[in-house]
Amino acid sequence: MRRDERGYRRADRREGIGSRKKRGWGIGLYRNRSDAWLGGVCAGFADHWDVPAWMVRLGVVALLIFTGSLAFWGYIVGWLLLAPRPGRFEADAEDDVAMEYDEDLHQYRPKTVFRYSDAPSTRIRKAQERLNKALSRVEAMERYVTSRHYDLNREFSKL
Repeated sequence: MRRDERGYRRADRREGIGSRKKRGWGIGLYRNRSDAWLGGVCAGFADHWDVPAWMVRLGVVALLIFTGSLAFWGYIVGWLLLAPRPGRFEADAEDDVAMEYDEDLHQYRPKTVFRYSDAPSTRIRKAQERLNKALSRVEAMERYVTSRHYDLNREFSKL
C-alpha cells in the first residue's frame, strides 16, 4: 500500500471492508475494550478525538434523550463497524495512523481530530523567543567574522 500526501495509507480498490475495519479504517479508529462500559465505542471515539471518555458518553446520553432510539441504533452500528483495538503484541497491530510533529515535546505523535493549540499570545511569545535566539546566534557569528581572531585563523589555515 502507498501513503497519500497526508501520511495515510491508501486503500487498494480490491481491498474489502473487513480488512479496512481491521486496520481501523486507516485513521486509527477502534473500539477500546480496556476502557469500555458496554462495547467500547464511546471510549474508542474518545481515544480517536483525544478527549475524555466521559465527554463522549455524556454526548451519547444526551443524544439518547433527545433522539431516542436513533442514538441506540447509531451505537449498535458503531459497535459493528469498529474493530477492537489490536493488542500490543498481536501480529495484526500495524501502525497505520498518520503522525505529526509536536513542537513542544520535540517528538512525533499520532494525529488527532481535535488539536487544541496554544493561545495566540503564547504562540507569538514562543516565536519571538526563537527569533531572539536566532538573532543572538547571527550576532555572535558576525562578531567572530569581523574580529581579528577570524583573520588570524584564516591566515593560519592557508599555511
